[in-house]
Amino acid sequence: MPRPIILGVVGDSAAGKTTITRGLVRILGDEKVTHVCTDDYHRYDRRQRAELDITPLDPECNYMDIMAQHLRHLRQGDAILKPVYNHGDGTFGPPVYVAPHDFTVIEGLLGYHTRAMRDCYDVRVYLAPPETLRRKWKVSRDTSRRGYTTDKVLSELDRREPDSAAYIRPQQQEADIVISFTPADSSTDSEMLDAELVLREGLPHPDLSPFEGNGSQGIQVDDRDSECHVCIPGDLSPERGAEIEEAIWERLHFATHLRSQRLGEYTVGNDLHRSESLALVQLLILYQLVLAKAAIALGGESARTGERQSPEDSQQRHEQEQQQKEQHAREEGSQGHNQEDSEGTPKEAKEEAPA
Repeated sequence: MPRPIILGVVGDSAAGKTTITRGLVRILGDEKVTHVCTDDYHRYDRRQRAELDITPLDPECNYMDIMAQHLRHLRQGDAILKPVYNHGDGTFGPPVYVAPHDFTVIEGLLGYHTRAMRDCYDVRVYLAPPETLRRKWKVSRDTSRRGYTTDKVLSELDRREPDSAAYIRPQQQEADIVISFTPADSSTDSEMLDAELVLREGLPHPDLSPFEGNGSQGIQVDDRDSECHVCIPGDLSPERGAEIEEAIWERLHFATHLRSQRLGEYTVGNDLHRSESLALVQLLILYQLVLAKAAIALGGESARTGERQSPEDSQQRHEQEQQQKEQHAREEGSQGHNQEDSEGTPKEAKEEAPA
């Protein structure tokens, strides 16, 4: 059975990770996706963190080694016994048995912190909204769902800022795709968000240049060295959005069974909305997941171009090198014994000695 495809979605708290992944899970199918949140690997509960004056953004506040070990297991198709952290009351629950499916989505704060973890992903996404917008989302979420006051949320954001700068934001340099949703009219109250993307080499991104245009008539594409910068306007017309989606789906002709109108959906309160920019962002991620799945089905390791070896291949290569070294040492030792005559003189030395 082919190994699972691993998607990483990393970003600071309330950066929009769940919004991005929810649409992908709808398309791929709940029964085919395993979801893991790295927040579950906190070392300390909320009370202990307060006593120790440490934030959950600090790697020292998390079991990074267990996180990396579980990522390797999931990539190899092995089940894990995952810890559980309850955001409601800040305590830990009993661990749960998690079996990998066709796709595994790893979502959280520190998913790309170490090389061992980064090597486990087929696709690495980082969400980087403007801080003013993220703080607005954070206040809205934590006051409505987690029982905090606005002042408490803002105070905690200020306390976490040094760790955000030190540990969270630097991870965007390790991502294949960096996504920034920004207000189209420079107002955080706007529901029309532009999507600014950085597509980095290493993955076979689709060519979007034929769809360049102004405002609602198209997107902006700017190639810079090893990166492609794309801006998808929030006011992109549904007709133009559908045209771009159709072109991408044509590249995925072998996965037409995944086509759905549910990409780009999000809720505000109890109301369902659709964003053309969100739909295209989700489709670009889905594009990479489908290509990775196809590459592995055809016997490849991944869809990456010029990528270093996978974690398991690296470990196997290390073991093979060690075995070769040991075998070489044994052969040298054996040859040394065979070259000695009965008196213990090496053959070459005996032949060169005078009669």
